[in-house]
Amino acid sequence: MPEGPSIVILREELAPFTGSTIRRAEGNAKIDMQRLAGQRIVAFRSFGKQTLIELPDATIRIHLLMFGSYRIDERKETAPRLSLQLDEGELNFYSCSVRLLEGDLDELYDWRADVMSDAWDPALARKRLRAMPDTLACDALLDQDVFAGVGNIIKNEVLFRIRTHPLSTIGALPARKLRELVEQARQYSFEFLAWKRAFVLRKHWLAHNKSICPRDHVKFHRAYLGRTNRRSFFCELCQRRYVED
Repeated sequence: MPEGPSIVILREELAPFTGSTIRRAEGNAKIDMQRLAGQRIVAFRSFGKQTLIELPDATIRIHLLMFGSYRIDERKETAPRLSLQLDEGELNFYSCSVRLLEGDLDELYDWRADVMSDAWDPALARKRLRAMPDTLACDALLDQDVFAGVGNIIKNEVLFRIRTHPLSTIGALPARKLRELVEQARQYSFEFLAWKRAFVLRKHWLAHNKSICPRDHVKFHRAYLGRTNRRSFFCELCQRRYVED
């Protein structure tokens, strides 16, 4: 599943088409394609893992889910979920969720929760975390109401970086550790973005999809953990498990 930094890159790749008019819309998404024809693209925005194509009277929301992809000015052999033919060029999205949103995006979204946004509010993130004391750290980092854009890679890397076991509960984390969790969720996301742009992201993984802990040189544990049931890679020696006494 593409994480927030990858969606920022997608938004940047789409930006040159701002102001273009949609001449034709087609695909197998269950939306009113005819409604899109003739509309001008006002802006491309993103929120967490969502790509937003803002039109004068609606917004196309695209979520690439687990295996979604896109092509700009080219097509895949498979049928697109959404294909937009523009004045010059075309945008094609595959294996994704496509919806039409009504209303002002600033009312629909709380940009303070997006770890990649200029409006990101770490104090709000800490407040929301404190309201979920029984939540596991591995689940909290994937909560899009708290950390919009954080995915499984960032989750594993952040927990390893701050030496925290994924089965720690949020309420048991010391204040210092909670602050580190919030700070690193954003910091690592921007490092992810820089590495992704430079095509070196995988070279910087220390925990995700790894077998040996680079600190202790012992085998990482691999398990599907928490309510989210996503893969976790963690070291039982250097990642402390914080639990309520």
